[in-house]
Amino acid sequence: MTKQLFTVSEFLEAYAISRSTFYREVAAKRITLTKLGTASRVARADAEAWAASLPTYQGEAA
Repeated sequence: MTKQLFTVSEFLEAYAISRSTFYREVAAKRITLTKLGTASRVARADAEAWAASLPTYQGEAA
């Protein structure tokens, strides 16, 4: 079964971003946190939507 929620640490590792960048994205409302008591989690669907919204770089054609 695929995990449906990331811990913050799992998200940082999976998407290779810093903790400060993560919280800037949360503050800008580009990443949605889900609270479970005092624990913060990121839903897999929200993580994938965030990653899909990032700009891409194609490079220059040869």
